[in-house]
Amino acid sequence: MVNDLIVSYSLNKQMKVVRSSPATYEDLRKFHSESYIEYLKSVIEIDDDYMANTQDEEYGIGYDCPPVSNMLELVTVVAGGSVTAAKCLVAGAAEVAINWCGGWHHAQRFGADGFCYVNDIVLAIDTLKTKFPKVLYIDLDVHHGNGVQDAYNLSKSVFTLSFHKFEPGFYPGTGNIDDIGTLTGKGYSCNFPFNAWYSDETFEYVFQNVFSSVWEKFLPDTVVVQCGADALARDPQGGGNLSTRGYCACVATVLDKRKPTLLLGGGGYNNANAARLWTSITALVAGETLDENIPEHSHWTKYGPDYMLPVEPTLTRDTNKKDYLDKCIAVIRDNLQKYVQPSKFQERMLKRRIDTGAQEQNGKDNCDSEDLNSKPIDRDIEDSANLSKTSKKSSKEVANPDVYDFID
Repeated sequence: MVNDLIVSYSLNKQMKVVRSSPATYEDLRKFHSESYIEYLKSVIEIDDDYMANTQDEEYGIGYDCPPVSNMLELVTVVAGGSVTAAKCLVAGAAEVAINWCGGWHHAQRFGADGFCYVNDIVLAIDTLKTKFPKVLYIDLDVHHGNGVQDAYNLSKSVFTLSFHKFEPGFYPGTGNIDDIGTLTGKGYSCNFPFNAWYSDETFEYVFQNVFSSVWEKFLPDTVVVQCGADALARDPQGGGNLSTRGYCACVATVLDKRKPTLLLGGGGYNNANAARLWTSITALVAGETLDENIPEHSHWTKYGPDYMLPVEPTLTRDTNKKDYLDKCIAVIRDNLQKYVQPSKFQERMLKRRIDTGAQEQNGKDNCDSEDLNSKPIDRDIEDSANLSKTSKKSSKEVANPDVYDFID
């Protein structure tokens, strides 16, 4: 559904589509245990009446991760897409790379968890770290990104930032405000625990304040954003009340930083609304404004009864109070001040940028009135619209002129 909706708007013509390669055994071993991978190899055919056994449950296969046929093939395809997207950023083939099939943020080293059979995010981050020393991971899913945080709980090179619903009995039960990492990684995990039915206004207010504070202290070289769609209004497994506009506003803030960015999917249990969101974000990256009336295509009837692209919030009352939000923001800023410090090199570069900006501003102040009244080209918009249009040496055109193979 996602791909068909993107194609129906001809957004595929505004980007470079790269054919991904399945993740290799060596790729998977960079995070997952050898015993778990061997177990995945052993799962070939699963009948409809199959009951999970003790070995299945040992590797997290059961209630929330039901056994499926050819499980290894599934995880290599999902992980391969995210790893290939990360390689495109490493090679400089794009400033923004997307894999809406990725974003499986719950999977652990030794097994599956929370509908996630592989942690493609960790594998993608591992790939990005071959070039980019500091990675900021942002999780917009309604559920806490526990698998990614657990993987980097001791790390100072990967900062994990998760915005999610947090209440008793809500999966996975982690990600409270005081969950900030361990030992050498203390302070490099940040969690904002929302109460139920958080709105666009609440989400954007918190995101702008927390994201800017994290960015200022951590100064990342690249960004990974998990865009789980289950915080949208009307998601059957969610508990948020966001619109597509609320999500896009936060993603736009990240893109404005002009760092290599990897966008991934995630949760989303209203399939039509998940497709709406990820198509809207794709258009944002491509610099395109879409008609709100969804074009007719093979899945068009699934978008009824209104056949509109935006997902609007419901009238459900937001249970998050302003004083609670401000208290959490203050705690986060205090933790950042206490634990997170940029490297000496980054401090010098930041000072250089500030000095350069001051010099440029002085130059502008000396311009004559004619120059001041002229309208400059908006480079951010122009560049954003061309992120996926420029041909790069790291890809090779194949039989379909719109699809490219990535070459390491």
